[in-house]
Amino acid sequence: MDIMDQSRRSFLHAGSAGAVAAAGLALAGCGQGAGSEKDVGAVEDLMREHGVLRRVLFAYTEAATGLRGAATVDAGALKRAATLFRTFGEDYHERLLEEAHIFPAIRKLQGPVAASPDVLTAQHQRGREITDYILGVTGKGAIGTADREPMARAMETLVRMYRVHAAHEDTVVFTAWKQALSGHELDEMGDKFEEIERQQFGKDGFDDAVHQIADIEQALGLADIAQFTAPSPLR
Repeated sequence: MDIMDQSRRSFLHAGSAGAVAAAGLALAGCGQGAGSEKDVGAVEDLMREHGVLRRVLFAYTEAATGLRGAATVDAGALKRAATLFRTFGEDYHERLLEEAHIFPAIRKLQGPVAASPDVLTAQHQRGREITDYILGVTGKGAIGTADREPMARAMETLVRMYRVHAAHEDTVVFTAWKQALSGHELDEMGDKFEEIERQQFGKDGFDDAVHQIADIEQALGLADIAQFTAPSPLR
């Protein structure tokens, strides 16, 4: 092999390495973009918001168990949980998204799903009544003996209702709503929801809600999810 051949091969090798490196940078850029807020669709946005609310409901479940026992339950942390459920769940997710944009569209559809919004709206209202009660009790600074059982019962009934409520929305209502929209309409709703979120909170409401529920879980001793791993049935 002469010097010219060696130089040519070296040049081609360097060019190939550069192309691979450039491709890698391009893929990395795509990967970063895939995690951006703009790539979160409207239905995914609704369901991840349900995830925040389910974490509040789990805090209620554990607190109810503590109230029925001898545990001291942090009333301040529960008040923050109820406030988060009110501002992020009831005032934003329910009123501004579901009741304003999703339920009206569902009522126009054919079949049993069209009746869902009436039941779901009634459950929203009952949830608000229970949240008022929780805020009232926790606002006293401590949960007294006389309030322990009524408080536990109120939280348990709220959890029971919203477990089936959110599951029905995730698997039936949101699915029907998505199928009723064109791809373009769904994209527009995603942009609309993001606009509403920023108008309501002045920032990314979801990220802020995740931080809030994480702090609440820490205060209630629920932050380490490993403690909730189920025991083996064979022991």
